[in-house]
Amino acid sequence: MTPEALGARLVALLAPVEATPSVSGGQRFARATVDVPPESWLVAVRAARDDTELACDFFDWLSAVDELAEGFDVVAHLWSTRLRHGVLLRTRLPRAEPTVASVVDVYPGAAWHERETHEMFGIDFAGHGELRPLLLPPEFEGHPLRKEFVLASRVAKPWPGAKEPGESEAGGGRRPIRPPGVPAPGEWGTTPTPAGAGGVGEGPRGGTPARPAGDRPARPAPGARPARTPRSAAADDGPAVPEQPAPDAGPGSPDQPAPGPVADPPARAERTDDDGGTT
Repeated sequence: MTPEALGARLVALLAPVEATPSVSGGQRFARATVDVPPESWLVAVRAARDDTELACDFFDWLSAVDELAEGFDVVAHLWSTRLRHGVLLRTRLPRAEPTVASVVDVYPGAAWHERETHEMFGIDFAGHGELRPLLLPPEFEGHPLRKEFVLASRVAKPWPGAKEPGESEAGGGRRPIRPPGVPAPGEWGTTPTPAGAGGVGEGPRGGTPARPAGDRPARPAPGARPARTPRSAAADDGPAVPEQPAPDAGPGSPDQPAPGPVADPPARAERTDDDGGTT
């Protein structure tokens, strides 16, 4: 069945309930999507499982979407292992009291998903009976996946960019992010004392003094540098180099000493070959 046929089939099963069919995604990822009122949520899930043409015997996942002033959308994806098609069911809950019927009796595997959605969005699932904390500690307050929930990291340190669309007034690209522990230019000095550290911090910002600079003298301004001491001519000339004779100076030149007598080369020693001859 096509996604359009699957949506029409489920709407016909829910009549006279006002359900709205549509198609999510595209091409081979297209899914039949049916929006139902909250009071028909459990009936729609059971119809998708029990109908022979739908036969959605596998519960895939369940979650929610925060639509701000419009409330919360609870979404469940069901799949047919025999017919190889899926149906996406969706219902919208009011923000003041987001409550919908639990589908654990139809799909026991939905228990984990409903607990997570309850913990992250604050949505109650009537009939679940065990909506205890799943991922967060019991003393945690708030629902982290609601859009009005303030992230702790945004309070502890400045956010590197815009927190939400439209919040950046300067525009342009993102500001550069410094490595952890490196203060911004102009903030050198006393650093804050870490939480839980013993003792009382010093300095105007409640921290320990920064590491003092070395004892080297300050560099003078370019105009205040002392003039260089001029070097003497002798020092500039370097070591004395002996004079070399002119290239055209011959043996009889007064600058070139006369050569002495040439000695005869020494006589070569005779060597006896293996055959008895001499060389």
